[in-house]
Order: sequence, then C-alpha cells, then structure tokens
Amino acid sequence: MSTIGLSLAPICRICRREAGALTDEQYAGQLTAHSKRMRDVPHECCDSDYDAIFDERTAQRQLAEYRRSGPDGSTNRLIEAIKGAGPERGSVLDIGGGVGVIGLELLAAGARSLTGVDASHAYVAVARDEIERRGWGERATIRHGDFVQLAHEVEPVDIVTLDRVVCCYGEWAALVDASASRARRLYGLVFPNDRWWLRRVIGLANLALRLSGRSFRGYVHPERSVDERIRRAGFERQVHHRGWVWQTILYVRVGPGSGG
Repeated sequence: MSTIGLSLAPICRICRREAGALTDEQYAGQLTAHSKRMRDVPHECCDSDYDAIFDERTAQRQLAEYRRSGPDGSTNRLIEAIKGAGPERGSVLDIGGGVGVIGLELLAAGARSLTGVDASHAYVAVARDEIERRGWGERATIRHGDFVQLAHEVEPVDIVTLDRVVCCYGEWAALVDASASRARRLYGLVFPNDRWWLRRVIGLANLALRLSGRSFRGYVHPERSVDERIRRAGFERQVHHRGWVWQTILYVRVGPGSGG
C-alpha cells in the first residue's frame, strides 16, 4: 500500500493543510471530510489557478510544437491505441484536452464528434481556434470548466480520454467516477507511475508552487486504487504501456459496473 506525501496536499485556500504521510484510505477519508466542510462554501474557494499555470503563452507554445512534430510520447501512444480499437464514426469526450491534440487526431481518424472540456480559458480558446482552422467546427464543442462539476451536463460517448489530467486533480476518485460513467466503449488515460521518487519530485514542485502563492498542485495518485476503481466501473484493461514517468492505459467496457 502506498503512502502519500506533499504531492497530495489539499488545494483549498480556506482549509489548506499538508496531507503528511497518509495511507490511501486515510487520504480518501480526508477528502470526504474536506468535501463536507466545504459543502456550504462557494465552489470558487477550492478552485486551482489553472489559468495561471496553463496560460496563453504555454498554450501557444504547445500548439506550435504539435503543428511542428505531431503528438508526443505517451499522448501518441494513447491515440494509436484508440485508433487500433476503431474510433471511426465514434463520439469522443476529451477531458483536460489542452490545445486539443487527442480530439484533433481522432477527428482526423474518422471520429464523428468531439466534446472537449478544459479548466484553462487559454487552452479552450486555442483548441477552438485550431478546430475551426481545420474546418471541423461543426463536429466539435469545447467547453470551459471543471469536468466533475459539469459531468451531469455531458451526454455519454463512445470514447473518453484523460491525457495527463488525473495528475492535476486532487479528488481523483470523483474524476474517475464522473468520466468513466460517460464512456460507452473505450476509456483511455495517461497518468504518472506511482513511484516514490516521482512523488518526491512532484512534492518539491508543489512546495515551490505553495511558496509562490499558487494553489495548483500536481499529484501522484495510487495507481492500484485508480485501476480497481475503473474496473469496478465496468472496464477491463486492454493496453498498458509504462514509460519512465508516464503510463498509458486503454480500457474497454465489458459491463455496467458495480459502483464505487
């Protein structure tokens, strides 16, 4: 069983406190208590400053890199895995899609429609512009917001993707539950390997963010718990590639799920 250090510090500006070395069960309990405390507090108090981290300059740089070199590493592996499973005529939901790389590639591969959701205003604007530039505006809808808060407004689709998104969201179980419930056929994600040294690195990065006054945090979530929760939602793992930092996984739905 993994322990969770600085990299899993809650991000709320009102009740921020370090998580310390907690087991997975203890951290889950802390999140539940946090949610109860914050029930009557405006949602904005717990918002991470995504716009400060994922700003216009970063979005334009990533778009330029994509136009020049195409999808990179783990992102490309996820795209190729989905292509191998057949995205043609399917509907896609890309959560935290950034400048729209996965959505653009799957539209080009024959996907019928794309819904994108991202918490950065700059990324949403850049993704919309690039989709329009390629002539696919009528096939795509890009929304701004926290997907967990918007999930009830999003119709189920054939394919759901989360590329390096789980690592940017503290309450991973809520994100997995909400996103998996929208996937009728395929569920793909890229997130960090659960390794002690990676937790230390991200913990140091989080410390720097905290000292600079940023509320954004990175996370290394317990991969065994993530996998078990996705399987309980009715999926089996079809593709798994483990790199030095990132792991790429594609699940296929085999049943309705047993709940969390």
